[in-house]
Amino acid sequence: MTKHSSLFSVCVIAAVLALGFSSAARAASPNDNRPKVRAITAFIALDRAHYETQIAETLANLKKIKAAYEKAGFEVQTLRITTQPFPEYTRNLSDEQALAFFKKYDALAEKNGFDAAIGPANFPGSERPTGHASDDAHEALLLAKIIASTKILEGAVIIAGDDGIRWDAIPSAAAVIHYLADNSPNGLGNFRFAAIAMIPPNTPFYPASYQVNGNHTFAIGLQSANVVATALASSTNPQKAQKAIEDSLGNWARQIEAIAKRAAQETGWKYTGIDLSPAPLKEISIGGAIENFTHEPLGSNGTLAAVAIITRALKNIRVTRTGYSGLMLPVLEDSVIARRWSEGRLSINSLLLDSSVCATGLDVIPMPGDTTEAQIEPILKDVASLAYKWHKPLAARLLPVKGKKAGEQTEFQDPFLVNAKILPIR
Repeated sequence: MTKHSSLFSVCVIAAVLALGFSSAARAASPNDNRPKVRAITAFIALDRAHYETQIAETLANLKKIKAAYEKAGFEVQTLRITTQPFPEYTRNLSDEQALAFFKKYDALAEKNGFDAAIGPANFPGSERPTGHASDDAHEALLLAKIIASTKILEGAVIIAGDDGIRWDAIPSAAAVIHYLADNSPNGLGNFRFAAIAMIPPNTPFYPASYQVNGNHTFAIGLQSANVVATALASSTNPQKAQKAIEDSLGNWARQIEAIAKRAAQETGWKYTGIDLSPAPLKEISIGGAIENFTHEPLGSNGTLAAVAIITRALKNIRVTRTGYSGLMLPVLEDSVIARRWSEGRLSINSLLLDSSVCATGLDVIPMPGDTTEAQIEPILKDVASLAYKWHKPLAARLLPVKGKKAGEQTEFQDPFLVNAKILPIR
């Protein structure tokens, strides 16, 4: 081979590699600070008699949508399938039959690699099907047993909606939390349960997700705490920082929405929106983003203002929004929030204060294992009252840790959780 031909070959190889790498660089450059797609969530009206066929068809379409995002350079973390409230499709089944069905459904989800929400144990507003007279407290206990006996399935109890605060549902939700604390490994069944207030249908984030008259639809949830962190770090001026979030996250959200709309045309499934909540994950910390802006530990004066800045920015982003689309402060899913919680700088009351300017409620809160239903109920009443007063979506995901006392550390061995000190219930 001559020197020139050798040089030519090297150039050709370099050009081919550059072409491939330039495509990959455009798709996934570490400098573009793109968000991840935490969830592509499909919503179906589950038909118990034909659910396996339904799931197969739904998964086929979810995988097409996932492929479209991956082709554009976005990492997709989970595929999810959400149903209507489960009492609608377990009518006329005994508890034993319902549990047997959901164990099969759970096994199907595990085998096929999707997350599954079976909706709330009670119905939103006036959506209860005609002639459906179920005992909501009984259905809530059944949900507790379903979650405790499965690995993947998630569900909820509605404690406030457009029809008002569900005072009678609050004890039921507290009973579910207490049951799961005692009857699931390390109480982690409560990671898959939430008491939800003013949560709209078609929410892609779990466990609050459900659908009502939303068959063959899908929504997108983002992991975008990194985007917000970079934007907040760009300026100490509140208005400029807010604008930076609007511009940066808004740019990514519009790209993500455009892909969703094209996928909707190709699959025939209706796109219902993006949940813009900047979800964190451990070291990808929204708590750290806020601290880098305020230059004070989370929970100090100025935290609420930073929360409000992020919330206003989210509201100004012009895409089809769904779900919470607010700030998430999940204690055990964010390393900085967990640290400040352990230091006593955060509390249930301070997190509720942040929720007043549109956070998402009380999320993955570690609690002593001997926490009683009577201690849980007032917390749920506060969440329901705040949500209904300001007509905002909030949820409570509380984790009493069996065998642990206030002052002790959690010891979860879960890839999605960090550990924190358990604080006393006041």
